[in-house]
Amino acid sequence: MFEAPNSPYLVPFDGTFKLSEAASAPTTDEPPLKGKYKKKCIEELKSLQRMLSAGDRHSVLLVFQAMDAAGKDSTIRAVMQGINPAGCQVFTFKRPTSLELDHDFLWRTSCRMPERGRIGIFNRSQYEEVLVVRVHPKILGTQKLPGELNLETIWDDRLKSIRDQEEHLARNGTVIIKFWLNVSKDEQKQRFLARLDDPDKHWKFAAGDVVERRYWDQYMDAYEQALNATSRQWAPWYAIPADDKPYMRARVSEIIIQSLQSLGLSYPEPTAAERDEFADARAELEGNIVP
Repeated sequence: MFEAPNSPYLVPFDGTFKLSEAASAPTTDEPPLKGKYKKKCIEELKSLQRMLSAGDRHSVLLVFQAMDAAGKDSTIRAVMQGINPAGCQVFTFKRPTSLELDHDFLWRTSCRMPERGRIGIFNRSQYEEVLVVRVHPKILGTQKLPGELNLETIWDDRLKSIRDQEEHLARNGTVIIKFWLNVSKDEQKQRFLARLDDPDKHWKFAAGDVVERRYWDQYMDAYEQALNATSRQWAPWYAIPADDKPYMRARVSEIIIQSLQSLGLSYPEPTAAERDEFADARAELEGNIVP
């Protein structure tokens, strides 16, 4: 199975991650995703994506989770800029529909998993069910769950379901890389104010985001528990500092590139029979034979 590339931002697999110790600002002097370095990363990822598609043996799932205004959308846009759109699919998960509520909590993401040869991107994900729902457990009342709810066990049960599903996917060739974009509370405030100050960004602002900000500590506790329960070698979490967007995007890009490089991707070699067919096709195209 896939093994996670090492990184200072890799969430350990032994449950020892402390969110209070996770950096939200850059911790190294590595380059941001700008200029020549951005172009280099885009070209590398573009080449790897072509080999991933041609090989048709692995799929890649990128999961992005964060508090509001951390930069999920812009990071996806910047990092995946050079990817062939035909080989990539992006899904954003918001409030579940009535159809989705008629299924188990993993259904709506399960039916959107990427097929072999493609990169799937989840902007928010199944993890919302152990994050926002954990912070607001009254939401469970809308989910038509059987039996009596036990708030002492339901979160561990859901985390186990997510963990088991990810291991199953990894055994079957899905490379899962999960990013928690760690924006500080102060930086989030500045970004909200910037949206209010700029009329062109008013569409990005929702009063409900400020309401959710009141639950910051509860969200941080939910994130810490979710990351500890589900960061595994085959489905790692990376806690990326998000206060500096170009720095954050560069680290995300590097981890994706390193992960794909670790697969030993290459273009498939034609069989002997295919080579004979190629020779026949060349001869016909060059006018050496009449069909």
